[in-house]
Amino acid sequence: MKNLIVLVALFFIAPLVSAQISDLEKNALVDLYKSTNGNEWNTPWNINENVTSWHGVTIKNNKVVELNLSMNNLNGTIPSSIKNLINLKVLNLGFNKINGTIPTEITLIKSLESIQLFMNQIEGVIPSNIGNLASLKELVLFNNLISGVLPNSIYDLTNLEVLQVSSNKLSGVISEKIGNLSKLNTLSFFDNSMYGKLPSQLGKLTNLNELALANNLFEGSIPSELSNLIKLEILLLNDNRLSGTVSESIKSLPLLTILDFNNNPKTIEILANPVSISQ
Repeated sequence: MKNLIVLVALFFIAPLVSAQISDLEKNALVDLYKSTNGNEWNTPWNINENVTSWHGVTIKNNKVVELNLSMNNLNGTIPSSIKNLINLKVLNLGFNKINGTIPTEITLIKSLESIQLFMNQIEGVIPSNIGNLASLKELVLFNNLISGVLPNSIYDLTNLEVLQVSSNKLSGVISEKIGNLSKLNTLSFFDNSMYGKLPSQLGKLTNLNELALANNLFEGSIPSELSNLIKLEILLLNDNRLSGTVSESIKSLPLLTILDFNNNPKTIEILANPVSISQ
């Protein structure tokens, strides 16, 4: 009978024990709460209660692995102490009123697989050492005020599947190193001020479902190598400075349902014999 009582007690106590996180991680969460006006959140935390009760915080093995506070009226900045969430895999602060910059310290969280900061008022540049996040699969920053150019290290994120930086103030060119990101299924640079020629290496992104480059200042021809993107469903090239020809094989991609190359300076003609990308 005593053994049964002990087992029952352990059953109820064990979850409370396993729910403890380090002071370092808890303090990082409290810093975020205070720096984003937590009392005004749609679903605020009671920081005097156990962390397990805090909205949007996922804990596994006594470690914070996910923070999802999207659409929660966060208003303020992301503190540098975010770096102390060293086991974080998912950071979703999308659709809030966050301002300031993306702290460079975020690139110290090597476990990160998803960063979602979309629909905020974030300024400044993408951290230059973003490429340190080797496990990153999603970088979603659309609808902010981010400026500057894409950091060169972003092309080191070879596990990246989603790169969405549309509707910002980005400039600069797309590097030929874009071909390194072979796992991408979504690539969106829509509505920025990016320029230059479209590199033929885009044709190496054979897992792409969506390629959105519209509303920029891209010029030159449309690479015929895009005809290699056999999984492509959406191709947006409109409202640029593109000219020349587009291959018939691009228009005939098997899954393509949306194709827009309107509002470019010259009529796009069809090239009957596209050039294949070199392997």
